[in-house]
Amino acid sequence: MNKLIFTLTLVLTFTFTAQAQDFKKIDVSPMDMIEYPMSNRQPNKSLRVLYSRPQLKGRALSQLAPEGKVWRTGANEATEITFYSAMNFGGKTIPAGSYTLFTIPGASEWTVILNKDTHVWGAYSYKEANDIARLNVPVAKGSKSLEALSMIFEDVDNGVHLHIGWDTMRIAVPFSK
Repeated sequence: MNKLIFTLTLVLTFTFTAQAQDFKKIDVSPMDMIEYPMSNRQPNKSLRVLYSRPQLKGRALSQLAPEGKVWRTGANEATEITFYSAMNFGGKTIPAGSYTLFTIPGASEWTVILNKDTHVWGAYSYKEANDIARLNVPVAKGSKSLEALSMIFEDVDNGVHLHIGWDTMRIAVPFSK
């Protein structure tokens, strides 16, 4: 009798354990993070960007990031940029801290926005009154199409550029020390 109870208990335990380990599917727009300086061996970071990487999947960029409308600059939760020390953006000193990075796509230039609201989903609750700074940057055309939204930092004299690319659209967002 004890063996029967033990066996049933064991079977029920493994049954519930197996059901408890049902994980949700992988996100179709996976989260990514970039840091500057980019070396993993460099302990003192200046900037970090957390964003989700939407993919074109046969759709036009203008469908996913419509011209003239505030965009979360990625997918899912709005893109977040963290400054570990004060930096200059568009002629304005931005204090250390975390901000949301919104953009307004355009044919020849994009408006890049730093906003004090963080941990927001999309741009649905965007409030212009909470903007910290804005900067218009020119759009360039890349030689090849990028399926997924991509970001990378580049060293420049006295600062860094945040390069954002998707499809053949390319912008460079300047930050200086």
